[in-house]
Amino acid sequence: MKAENLNSNEKGQSRLVIDPDVLAKELEAELQGDPLDEIDLETVDEDQVRIANECEAGLQWLQQGHEERLQGLRVFCEHRDSRALPLLLPLLIEPSPVVRMSAVYALGRNPSSKAVNILLELLETDSNTYVRKAAAWSLGNYSNAPVLQPLINALQNDLAAVRLWAASSLAEVGQHSTENANTIASKLLVSLQIDNEPIVRSNCIWSLGRLYEKISEDLKNQLIEDFFSTLLHDLEPSVRYECKISLEQINSSQVQDHLKTLAEQGLLI
Repeated sequence: MKAENLNSNEKGQSRLVIDPDVLAKELEAELQGDPLDEIDLETVDEDQVRIANECEAGLQWLQQGHEERLQGLRVFCEHRDSRALPLLLPLLIEPSPVVRMSAVYALGRNPSSKAVNILLELLETDSNTYVRKAAAWSLGNYSNAPVLQPLINALQNDLAAVRLWAASSLAEVGQHSTENANTIASKLLVSLQIDNEPIVRSNCIWSLGRLYEKISEDLKNQLIEDFFSTLLHDLEPSVRYECKISLEQINSSQVQDHLKTLAEQGLLI
């Protein structure tokens, strides 16, 4: 480097204003790494420890008295642990409806092939509505088992609390085959037209929206037609709103144009 260039650089550097505190903070941050990474790792570790402790306590509670068992069941309604399965299965036939219901929910969270037949029996024959409702929900997590027809039967024949969860679980079952999706969609469309409970009709709409991409073109056309009819004529605002949301999610310019026209005419809620 020539002397004149060196002198020029030195003069330029002498004019820089360097804040040592800023440099120190930058160096400290560089040495520490990304603090978000550290926070995430610590959170994961803490969560794992907490869940492990809760599961250990839950396993102990399941082997004690009535109140302790309910505490244990609450744990396994939230967490998965295969060690709980042998303790949960016998509780499906307990005389207490609360215990049966909680065990059903726990076995929805912790699916076991050994539970399928008992859950189906509870859905079809248990005298307690809350137990049947729990079974309708849990069986949505057993979509590879023969649950299709029992859930359809529940959708068509049971009380509203059970029908609404049967509608939701059928959406899960329909995800695994086009044939099932078409069968389920046709049943849900009928329930959308005839069910007298708004919340059941809303759940039918939600489930049909989830199945839309899997069903045949004929059923897609029927679904769109029925959705627009429901959007315009259903007496319950919450049902019409659910229908509007589902239609907005359909990737079709014709559907979106029709919605826009209805909105411009002031016919949408």
